[in-house]
Amino acid sequence: MKTIHVITLLALLSSLAVSCGEHTSAEQKKETDQIPVKLLPLNGQIAAVNLINVSGQFTTDDEVMLSFKTGGIIQSLLVKEGDAVKQGQLLATLNPVEIDAQVKQAQLYYDKSVRDHQRIQNLYKDSVATLEQLQNTQTAVDIALEQLKSAQFNRSHSQIRAQANGYVLRKLASEGQMVQPGTAVFETNGAQSGNWLLRVPVSNKEWAAIKLQDKAQVEVESMPGKVFSGVISRKSEGINVADGSFMADIKLTGEKPAAIAFGMFGKAKITPVVATASGSNGPWDIPYDALLEGDGNKGYAFVTSDNKTAHKVTVTIAGMEKNHVIISNGLENAGSLIISGSAYLTEGSSITITNK
Repeated sequence: MKTIHVITLLALLSSLAVSCGEHTSAEQKKETDQIPVKLLPLNGQIAAVNLINVSGQFTTDDEVMLSFKTGGIIQSLLVKEGDAVKQGQLLATLNPVEIDAQVKQAQLYYDKSVRDHQRIQNLYKDSVATLEQLQNTQTAVDIALEQLKSAQFNRSHSQIRAQANGYVLRKLASEGQMVQPGTAVFETNGAQSGNWLLRVPVSNKEWAAIKLQDKAQVEVESMPGKVFSGVISRKSEGINVADGSFMADIKLTGEKPAAIAFGMFGKAKITPVVATASGSNGPWDIPYDALLEGDGNKGYAFVTSDNKTAHKVTVTIAGMEKNHVIISNGLENAGSLIISGSAYLTEGSSITITNK
C-alpha cells in the first residue's frame, strides 16, 4: 500500500515539473518574440520656434508680359517704365501697312465668294448649275468669312492695351524694332490696386513650420521704423532650383505702405501657429533612420501608442535637414515614433522598450 502512494506522489511531481517547464518555455518564447526598440515622443514640433525672420522683395501676383499676336515693326510705344496705366489704355502699336493689306485681301476674297455663290444660285434655279456646284460655292463663302474674321482679329491685336490698372515694370523693346509674334514688349502689374506681396525664400524647416494665414510683421526699406501687418497667403509646392529654397508670399493686410515699388527690399517676422502640447498637429522633426521606403514626398514609419505594438503609417515628407527629416502629415494619431529597430518590424509586431 505504501508503495502505491510513493508511485502516485512521484507521478504528480513529474507532472508538475513538466507543466512548469512548459509555462517557462512559453514565457521565454513570448519574450523572444518582442522586438527591442527605442522611442521618440512626438512632442518636439518645429513650430516651437516662435519667430521666423525672413527677407525678400515686394511684388504682386498679377505680373503680365504683354506682346503682339502678330509679328511686325513697332511703330509707337506710348508709355515708359514706371508709368501708371489704366485698363484698356493703348500702350503700343505695330506698323499697320502689312496687317491692313492682309485684312483687305481677306475682304476682297470674301466679297468675290459671295458674288460667285449668288451667280451659281441663280443658275441653279434655272437648272443650269448642279446642287454640288451650289454647295461648293457656299463652302467657299464660309471659308472666306472665317479668313476675314481671322485677319480682323490679328489687326485688333497689332496693338497692345493694358489688361488692368497698374504700372509698367519694364519696357523690353524699342520703336522701329522688328518683333516676332509673342515677343514680350512690356511687363506690367496691378500694383495700382495695392495688392502687394513680400515674396521671401524659406528653408525646408521654415516651410514646414509655417501655415497659410500665419501672421507676419513686415518692414519696408523705404519706410524705416514703420511696421505693417501681413499673413502668409501662399507657399510654393516645389523647390527653387537656383538656390535650393522654397518660396512663401506674405500678403499685406490693413494699412498699405505709401512708398513702395516693384522689387523693393523688405523684411518680415513670421509667427507660426504653435502646435498643441500633445503634439498632434505637427510638423515633426524626426531622425533620418526612422523613415522607411522614402519615395518622393511619401514615406513610411513605425509608431506606437501603447508602447506594446508597432504600427506602420504613411507620412508626408516636407523637407530634409542634416540627419533629420521634416514630416508634415501622418503622425497625428501616434504617441511615439520608433527610431531604432524598425528594420525588424512588421505591422502589429510586439515591441519592448530599450535604452540600449
